Amino acid sequence: MPHAPSRIAPGQTATTAAIVVERYGGPEELRLRDIELPPLAPNEVRIRHTVIGVNFIDVYCRTGFFDLLKPPGVPGMEAAGIIEAVGSAVSGFSAGDRVAYACPPVGAYSERRNMAPELLVHLADDITDEIAAAGLLKGVSASFLLHDVHAVKPGEIVLIHAAAGGIGQLLVQWARHLGATVIATVSSDDKARTVERLGAHHVIVYSRENFADAVMRLTGGRGADVAYDAVGNDTFAGSLAALAVRGHLVSFGQASGPIGNWDIGRFASKSLTISRPNYAHFTDTPEKLEPHVARFFQALRQGVVKVEAPTRYGLADAANAHRDLESRRTTGALVLMPRP
Repeated sequence: MPHAPSRIAPGQTATTAAIVVERYGGPEELRLRDIELPPLAPNEVRIRHTVIGVNFIDVYCRTGFFDLLKPPGVPGMEAAGIIEAVGSAVSGFSAGDRVAYACPPVGAYSERRNMAPELLVHLADDITDEIAAAGLLKGVSASFLLHDVHAVKPGEIVLIHAAAGGIGQLLVQWARHLGATVIATVSSDDKARTVERLGAHHVIVYSRENFADAVMRLTGGRGADVAYDAVGNDTFAGSLAALAVRGHLVSFGQASGPIGNWDIGRFASKSLTISRPNYAHFTDTPEKLEPHVARFFQALRQGVVKVEAPTRYGLADAANAHRDLESRRTTGALVLMPRP
């Protein structure tokens, strides 16, 4: 039964612990501070976070590569939690509701925050806070990457880089369910075993062999129909080489750095298509976001995909979470745990 709305008096302020970026830079710029929460606006809700998602887009915000965060500011685009209070103009949400989100504005690396409710997602009892915070942004991304940016068809050959990461694991499982032959690349034998267990047909340890050559060998010289590449500089050229004629490269991140400048004329040698999707363009309204959330939650419930238990860090330990993420020491999703 929904809780009765809790209203906050106009002008009432509060403080919260948060990770603040005072200036762009390395993980050391992620510092725990007490910050003031502004008065709750009529069209906002106040959320107490229970689990906070860590994503590579947070690294881009910390370094200034993306301009979503203006120092001093709080990073983070994904979290789950409980609504503590609602503004006077808010409908459809009540104090006590379990919710999650995976959207700008940044500010998730905090124990509490005020937020407009338009892109909040109600959580059903069978979706835990941890699964929501570890998987919502990645699951929504996998949904539009596999169904909209390139609609994977049965029989296609799909190449997935960084397949042991949080979004990589979802792409592997979902692409196989769609009937594709999945070729995955990883950095170590341990990660290879994880990805094999999740359903990849072939796993290439790229530190041991040239992945483009391996893809061509595995496909009898044909190449992949689509490559999903969030690595960037280290893999972009090889991804092009690994594609089939009329193949599609979906470049959706640059964990190893920007890809640099390329002559578009080079793509004509195999009539290649290149996409660089922006998360916000698929999710910035409720009408755009809802189908992807529904598709992801349905995939979870049907066992099409599984979100592995994430690696946990305390909120104050956000810098180490970023170090581990950037060094590719982790497998699966990472989350921050606020104080109870």
